[in-house]
Amino acid sequence: MMKSIKVACFLLLLSSLPSILKFCTAIDIISTTQILRDGDTLVSSGGRFELGFFSPDNTNNRYAGIWYTNVTIFKAVWVANREIPVTSTSGILKVLEPGVLVLQNDTSNIIWSSNTSRVAKTPVLQLLDSGNLVVREANDDRPENFLWQSFDYLTDTFLPDMNFGGNSATGIQNYLTSWTNNNDPAPGDYTYYMDLTGYPQNILKRGNVILCRMGPWNGLRFSGIPNSRQDPTYTFEFISDENKTFYREEPIDRSVISRVTLSLNGVTQRWIWVHRIQDWVLYLNIPSDYCDTYKLCGAYGICKIANSPVCGCLDRFVPKDPEGWVRSDWSNGCIRRTPLNCEKGDVFLKYSGVKMPDSRYSWVNKNMTLEECKVKCLKNCSCIAYTQLNINIEGSGCLFWSGDLIDIRDLSVDGQDIYIRMASSEWDSKGSRRKILISSMTSLMGMVLLGLSLMLYYWKRKKNYANGRIGGGQNKDFELPLFDLSTVSKATNNFSTNNKLGQGGYGPVYKVNIC
Repeated sequence: MMKSIKVACFLLLLSSLPSILKFCTAIDIISTTQILRDGDTLVSSGGRFELGFFSPDNTNNRYAGIWYTNVTIFKAVWVANREIPVTSTSGILKVLEPGVLVLQNDTSNIIWSSNTSRVAKTPVLQLLDSGNLVVREANDDRPENFLWQSFDYLTDTFLPDMNFGGNSATGIQNYLTSWTNNNDPAPGDYTYYMDLTGYPQNILKRGNVILCRMGPWNGLRFSGIPNSRQDPTYTFEFISDENKTFYREEPIDRSVISRVTLSLNGVTQRWIWVHRIQDWVLYLNIPSDYCDTYKLCGAYGICKIANSPVCGCLDRFVPKDPEGWVRSDWSNGCIRRTPLNCEKGDVFLKYSGVKMPDSRYSWVNKNMTLEECKVKCLKNCSCIAYTQLNINIEGSGCLFWSGDLIDIRDLSVDGQDIYIRMASSEWDSKGSRRKILISSMTSLMGMVLLGLSLMLYYWKRKKNYANGRIGGGQNKDFELPLFDLSTVSKATNNFSTNNKLGQGGYGPVYKVNIC
């Protein structure tokens, strides 16, 4: 019996030996003297990511890629040779002397390679625990000196710790591109990127057509993505200077496994791996509803998802094409009810709780107060609107717009304030109408109060009069008339016995004759 148990334990140990050896021999770095064959992998030092070869569903094509190691549902987060697959399992990855990473097929032809602007003496390839695959000098692990990194060349997935944006010094701008289909990681129809024209904002395109816009950064979040500042999982950072502009997310809890993916049908989705159920859970969709459609309501239109129809004009604006508006064709947008007249003086009207307009035709000043923004914009006839650049606790800077304001939507949660230029005459007429309305309401209330006062007065007077009549009949003493003795003597014929009627307790009673 004891011998059987020992044999069983030995067999169990033997069966798990490959896994143990794999764990013990896992490496995260190779040099020019080593190669990575199909079937081998690099595992990051913390065991978070893995680099190797894989095949998508329903195909035998092989691709070099990176994926999370600790999830049971496979999803590649980066693909090297997404346009040219290896058609067999004979592909290899290796680093060449100048510092270039290459992928070769079974005939040793290079079907994919990285690039570099510098020559390395002892280049190595390393998979970092952030999921970043880097080529660097063996003795220099500083990020600014990397020869090449996969974080600069994204596929369809954005990971925490990535810099998403552009660098004018290096000429690199990264972006997400959807897969063609579930079986083919080649670039599809949809692209998600940070547009650096004007003030930076993230944009989703299909081909050359803008589908959705996330709004400019406001110090807390992109203005078109409400509730994102409340995410307890990440801290968000936006950096913009003369050389680079990028956005990044850093996980507060490093055990959280997440990704942002551009789907096949052009939806930017945030996924989080939930260990308890062993599945990816969808956390966020962009676009999220019909009002996220780019410039759906045209210039100076505003989209309100709770309304039917969803499109309307901003206050003090009217449809440019009323007939088209009735047909739910809002593409021509709205125009001012009263044209601007900069020479005679304009004013600004505040609109609250909205997504900021397309910021490609905008400029910024990072040091002004909101009142200084107003003064500066008022002096520039081409300045159409302004808002506070950063709405964080300190609150500073200005974002100015020129040209038509496009792609505005109502946001019941986390909307911002924007100040839009309008003719002073319309503001005055608004003030006059308001004064007239207030005056009319005051007069009407005065008349109502006067009427009520008169009614109350007459009611109380009538009540008092009625009480007086009733009280006079019930409570007043009845006074008998008084006569002097001569009058009484004369009336009784000098108290004649002929006039005596009888005798009582108070004395005799006489009949009197009063004429």
